[in-house]
Amino acid sequence: YFCRMKKSYLVLVILFLVLLIDQASKIWVKTHMEYGEQFAIFGLSWANIHFVENEGMAFGMKLGGDYGKLALSLFRIVAVGFLAYLIINMIKERKSDFVLVCFTLILAGALGNIIDSAFYGMIFTETPYHSGGVATMFPPGGGYAPFLHGKVVDMLYFPLTEGEFPSWVPFVGGDHFLFFRPVFNIADTAITTGVLLLLLFRRQIFH
Repeated sequence: YFCRMKKSYLVLVILFLVLLIDQASKIWVKTHMEYGEQFAIFGLSWANIHFVENEGMAFGMKLGGDYGKLALSLFRIVAVGFLAYLIINMIKERKSDFVLVCFTLILAGALGNIIDSAFYGMIFTETPYHSGGVATMFPPGGGYAPFLHGKVVDMLYFPLTEGEFPSWVPFVGGDHFLFFRPVFNIADTAITTGVLLLLLFRRQIFH
């Protein structure tokens, strides 16, 4: 019994911390920065806060149209339900804390982005894309989109290096490249970390 309680607390603490950091950073960026605004983290040229929004897929990828947006939101909700079911069973089966941490990071990240797509359209004004200005939270006239149609806030941008491909490289020789281009958020980071840890230590976990 105490073992299960300890594992349950571990899961809840991770969920709470990831969601707190994720939502606090998104709300601050959305209510304090103009769309496309950027500043360096600790003065580093390769680490930036850069405010953009996307339709809900990780690292700024898109799924077209309102139906695509709705389908993605519903898929996320189903996936979260499945992950929660898995984690509850893992606690009952007394799986290792490491496995629980990995799956909980994935769950927390999925929940973080679901909150954006489910509620941000209802509680924020539209971010002015061209005229400047920031979004308002809980506007008197209501938000910019109905339930499950909000946009996900991204802000972490790490262009680690850039340059030109050598001329001998087929198709892209001489073209400019930038690594790492995607803009993402804390929720994406949690999902990626959980998945990578599972892949790196899969032999030890699933032996």
